[in-house]
Amino acid sequence: MKSKVRMGMIGGAAGSFIAGIHRMAARLDNRVELVAGCFSRDHHKSLELGKALGLPAQRCYASYQQMLQAEAALPVDERIEFVSIVTPNHLHFPIAKAALEAGLHVLSDKPATISLEQALQLQLLVQQSRLHYGLTHTYAAYPLVRQARLMIEQGILGAIRRVSVSYPQGWLASAADSHASVQASWRTDPSQSGESGCFADIGSHAFHLLEYITGLQVEEIAADLLCQVPGRALDDDGAALLRLTQGARATLTASQTCAGLGNNLQISVYGELASLYWQQEHPNQLWLQRRGEPQQLLTAGTDCRYLDPAVQQSCRTPAGHPEGYIEAFANLYRDFAALIRQETSSVPVCGIEAAVRGMAFIRAAVSSSQQNASWVSVASLLAAKSA
Repeated sequence: MKSKVRMGMIGGAAGSFIAGIHRMAARLDNRVELVAGCFSRDHHKSLELGKALGLPAQRCYASYQQMLQAEAALPVDERIEFVSIVTPNHLHFPIAKAALEAGLHVLSDKPATISLEQALQLQLLVQQSRLHYGLTHTYAAYPLVRQARLMIEQGILGAIRRVSVSYPQGWLASAADSHASVQASWRTDPSQSGESGCFADIGSHAFHLLEYITGLQVEEIAADLLCQVPGRALDDDGAALLRLTQGARATLTASQTCAGLGNNLQISVYGELASLYWQQEHPNQLWLQRRGEPQQLLTAGTDCRYLDPAVQQSCRTPAGHPEGYIEAFANLYRDFAALIRQETSSVPVCGIEAAVRGMAFIRAAVSSSQQNASWVSVASLLAAKSA
């Protein structure tokens, strides 16, 4: 039997909805075991949650610094092997840096940092450490997203001409929503969220999904970011025109003020031969449209033989039995565990390069919007900051 990869979690106490998803997902394939944590800056809260999770009190720490130091002192076969970071954005970089310096692999919520400068520093640390770094871009782990990527790689769509990706939410549609939860409070605070609100939070998901599925990269951005709700310090809505490699064009919109909407992330990819459409709220359906032919609906399932074998391994149930968000998260944890155990996998883990590109996208979008939606080169930004 394969040994479980030992995980320590930083963040995720009361008020965090995403940490619970992480913990459920990590358990799903029996490949990862939570053995330690610093769940809150309040040690009592950290102990309470640790007890509820069945952890011994001595492995529920008062600070992430204490946790990393104590775990490093344990025997090699007992200490944690990687850290899962589920804190607000401003803590991602210092925790990842400390974990890498302690010799631990890192799996972090996105965005990787709160600035492009920090992301480039982190990239250097990862390269020097030769440790694994992963970013939880969940939507790239849905089976049919992976199928779409493979179909485009195989040339089924021909040359990509245009992409349309949008991510509308409605949970911050009113001023009262800004402080209605712990999640809203830190996401609307520049000191914790970073230089962007909506585009850093969900626009980065749309950006990554576009590049992941198509295999193309965004070269230039013309963005218009704004605050629909008066009084906010960070964008809660925005749209961008994108110029991609190989001459393709794209549009990207993201908003958290579309009243009544949940998480309606969707992407359309238009090629010279065919087009694809996928929607996160109906994740087990991928629409393929060839010119002059009826639409084809591909569905997810372990028994769907038209799916690539690697995609079938990302499914857990037969077709018709829905899988979704937690299972996609579980794919990320399973893939990361396989990476740590040096097992062969046909599915690449979203790593530090994607983390840097995500921060470059955010910086380019903010810079463009500040310049009246003028075109900003992503490559030029990266070159200038790397020099």
